[in-house]
Amino acid sequence: MGDNRDVYKSIRRIMDRHSAYLFGIADISYSYYYDNYKRALVIAVPHKRITTTDNYVEEEFENLLCEAREKSSQVIKEIADFCRGNNIKYHVPPMAQKNEETLIAPFSYKYAAVYAGLGWIGKNDLLVTEEYGPRVRLSAILIDCSLPAGKPIFYSRCDDECRQCVEACPYNLISGVQWDIGKYRDELIDYHACNTKRSLFIKRHGRKNACGLCMAACPLGSG
Repeated sequence: MGDNRDVYKSIRRIMDRHSAYLFGIADISYSYYYDNYKRALVIAVPHKRITTTDNYVEEEFENLLCEAREKSSQVIKEIADFCRGNNIKYHVPPMAQKNEETLIAPFSYKYAAVYAGLGWIGKNDLLVTEEYGPRVRLSAILIDCSLPAGKPIFYSRCDDECRQCVEACPYNLISGVQWDIGKYRDELIDYHACNTKRSLFIKRHGRKNACGLCMAACPLGSG
């Protein structure tokens, strides 16, 4: 294909077909993937229905997550097909961690979204967007093109006084600390304890508990 401008225009046309989705481009020079890929294309697919603590039902919330995951996979496939057809080097990093001890994925979609300017990390350790709050499903694809990157958001825009996600956690695992780019995950939430509690669901239901109460409690994007 032509230069980076042509690539950018073609990807924008793909995303224009999904106008409700948030889309951003992150410079990933902070990542070890930068040796092979220059940018991350980040997509945030909003949930089909707004979940609040008033209407939260775990099974229904899990279904919303699955629906958004399918939509995310479809748009990533469209971009991957475009890259493959135009000999553009790309990689789709797995979102979930495979190591139950570290619980760290190879590439953080949340931090890519922060660097793309799509949102910030909330006190609940979720990406929070202006448009939808934390009620989005993130996906990302890495490409070896120096496309124009978004402006990173390195500080939380959550209200200092808001503690709704903190108080919604049934296990009191959210510390209430305001995020900035220098904060570590464990300063915001006891992620390992959260995973342990959610994993208790596996024996009965064959999956971890979706436990989206800290997401449902967020006033941003709740309508």
